Amino acid sequence: MEDGSSGDEKPEESFEELFQSYTAGMGEGTRVGDRIKGRIISVGKESVFVDTGTKIDGVVDKAELLDEKGHFSHKEGDELELYVTSKRGDEIRLSRAFSGAEGGVYALLEAHRSGIPVEGKVKSLVKGGYQVEVMQKRAFCPISQMDLRFQDKPEENVGKTYQFLITQFEEKGKNIVLSRRELLRKEQEKALKGFVAGLKAGDQLPGKVTRLMPYGAFVELVPGLEGMVHLSELSWSRVEKAEDLLSPNAPVTVKVIGIGPGAKPGSLKISLSLKQVTGDPWDGIKDKFHIGEKVNGKVTRCTGFGAFVEIAPGIEGLVHLSEMSYRKRVTKAEEVVKPGEMVPLVIKEIDPQRRRISLSIKDAEGDPWIDVPEKFKVGQRLEGVVEKREKFGYFVSLDPGITGLLPLSKIKGASKPSQYEKLQDGDKVNVVIEEIHPEDRKITLAPGDSMEEGDWQSFAKKEEQSSSILGQKLHKAMEKMKKENQ
Repeated sequence: MEDGSSGDEKPEESFEELFQSYTAGMGEGTRVGDRIKGRIISVGKESVFVDTGTKIDGVVDKAELLDEKGHFSHKEGDELELYVTSKRGDEIRLSRAFSGAEGGVYALLEAHRSGIPVEGKVKSLVKGGYQVEVMQKRAFCPISQMDLRFQDKPEENVGKTYQFLITQFEEKGKNIVLSRRELLRKEQEKALKGFVAGLKAGDQLPGKVTRLMPYGAFVELVPGLEGMVHLSELSWSRVEKAEDLLSPNAPVTVKVIGIGPGAKPGSLKISLSLKQVTGDPWDGIKDKFHIGEKVNGKVTRCTGFGAFVEIAPGIEGLVHLSEMSYRKRVTKAEEVVKPGEMVPLVIKEIDPQRRRISLSIKDAEGDPWIDVPEKFKVGQRLEGVVEKREKFGYFVSLDPGITGLLPLSKIKGASKPSQYEKLQDGDKVNVVIEEIHPEDRKITLAPGDSMEEGDWQSFAKKEEQSSSILGQKLHKAMEKMKKENQ
């Protein structure tokens, strides 16, 4: 019997066939245990519906998405990362982890096979690890598998609820072994990839000191990623040991100054700086300090030509040997100062381009020669100390910073020259001031026993009289010349 249709036409499909054809692709591409990303398409009273990327939307209990304070803070369009916990007919159930709500040995077995996290509460600390309750079943987590780091206080985990991976499932659930470490490691790797991808030189980041070494300090930027701060980058001031400035677990802010390949294949070497977070202290140095200004500073090191003194963090200046003291001859900086000592200074010169500051200790103390005309007189007898012997005589210290010369030619006039010729550095000696020239910083001395005090007074009086007579004769000669020329 002819039905009027052409031989090329396909027979009409039944409703059942059409439905099967439509649902055949629903849920494809997802399996129990898969971790998927999906956007929230609807928020119900108790459930949240998520786009799984297939023809079937996923459903997750709203209670699972509450924050620590019990608030639901998500909205339509937010992206979530969830696990596929079951596929039943036209429904895909999603969860952050298997929990007590899923229940049953089957769920635990499925979580083990699929690598889906399960939620467990740490009940007690036992030998070698922890007893954990998972879906009303007792499980064991070795202490080494509780965290990525060594547990200083393992008892602090008791009573807390974490997510775990089931690493061992035997005897129909009577022997269940868990690992939180592996789950944390996977999460850490993922977080690290995202962090490193956006990391660049110049970034300033918070961190935590993890280790102190002879050459610097290691700082954790995010869990699993450390950078190193070299000693030279710890502070603008000179630092001998990292522990002088930092301690383990101390929070710090660091600046990334270099990123490169590490020693191990695939690893990173991240160079950090603490000091560069605060900026270069030499910037605007002439606004901070001025020539002639009095400051205090800390001696950092002594050299053969002077001492370096820090007058502000990262700002060091040099006190040359010639600027050490007015009061004594200085051949070594250690004769006047020592590292760590605080000293008064005067700024002599500032050179920002060369990062140099010249300093003076002696100018800060004051010039003792200013008071010489008031303190010392020609003919004055006093006791001095031999400072140094030279071929031409002795340098004798009369007062701190005041030195006179006792020439060998003067010693010959002493009543006992041999006593003076035997003098050594540091010996006391009686002298008489013969000449004073403050402008040249010179005082000429004579032996103290070469002339009695009365003789000096007589000598000074005769000198005064001679000068007076000479003046009178000169005056008369000038008057006579005027008359002759008239």
